[in-house]
Amino acid sequence: MSETKQAGLSYADAGVDVDKGNALVEAIKPLVAATRRPGADADIGGFGGIFDLKAAGYADPLLVAANDGVGTKVKIAIETGIHDTVGIDLVAMCVNDLVVQGAEPLFFLDYYATAALDPATARDVVAGIAEGCRLAGAALIGGETAEMPGLYAPGDYDLAGFAVGAVERGRLLPAAGIGAGDALVALASSGVHSNGFSLVRRVAERAGLTWSDAAPFASQKALGAALLTPTRIYVKPILAAISAGAPITALAHITGGGLTENLPRVLPDGLDAAIDLDAIAVPPVFGWLARAGGIAESEMLRTFNCGVGMVAVVPADRADEVCAALRAGGEEACVIGELVGSAGAPASVRYAGALDLDGGSA
Repeated sequence: MSETKQAGLSYADAGVDVDKGNALVEAIKPLVAATRRPGADADIGGFGGIFDLKAAGYADPLLVAANDGVGTKVKIAIETGIHDTVGIDLVAMCVNDLVVQGAEPLFFLDYYATAALDPATARDVVAGIAEGCRLAGAALIGGETAEMPGLYAPGDYDLAGFAVGAVERGRLLPAAGIGAGDALVALASSGVHSNGFSLVRRVAERAGLTWSDAAPFASQKALGAALLTPTRIYVKPILAAISAGAPITALAHITGGGLTENLPRVLPDGLDAAIDLDAIAVPPVFGWLARAGGIAESEMLRTFNCGVGMVAVVPADRADEVCAALRAGGEEACVIGELVGSAGAPASVRYAGALDLDGGSA
């Protein structure tokens, strides 16, 4: 009896195409090169990225690191075929967490995982990452692409980002001197940013909408494209204002948990944040979400940014000066409240007024 000899297997037979991965590295090299900055001059492709702190001009720096993802917002990118904005979100979610500590983002690394590498999709994603790095002033010095058939469904992918920044030792935030009476300056968000998208997707499903339908809050755009508006990157305007002497003593990035959970993270015990909700300009997307989903105001405030992407704590008598400095950098900034004394030990947020959730139809 003769035995039939089976052909030997290759990695490609198992669903992993090494050649495509190598080709992607070559294709994205110009995108990566466009993010170079002092301290980062090496090409990608080595085993690790290199950054020269001395060449970046630091004397006695503290390093600050952050990592994050995009959450289920990436599902909308996959289902709409719009892949060139979620990379901006990825960078934003990391670098905005660095700047709240006064740190300048120095470099960024990404992780892209998928079932099977589609070079066009991957290049679009990396193009967004490179654009986010450019907006933040960070160098894209490396990354990893992983093909994992069987773990991800065909066409699916996920992202993770890792950022490192630096701040001179005496400029770390929050700073000393935060006290009752300090003003809370809000920087406007560009929309939903990258939090709460499991709820956003459920609201769209409940409303019977597809991503190609006109957005109820922006009828000139398809719903999917409107929701993919990338997270605003606040790094350069904030650092420019601080460098110009703006007396910012603390910053809070308003991400998952909203104002309710993020503001207390930068406040000392014995202080609460008193916020006038009437002072917040609420983008129409949030009005639509609240109405279509029947979402209570309290749930909106602890899930979404509701129009406030960043909050700065500043002395009350210099709040107008800080707002002007931030506006000069292209931000929409206004005072939405103040710090008040509290007998309770952890810090919390007190609300007055109401969010304007009546808008939302374009």
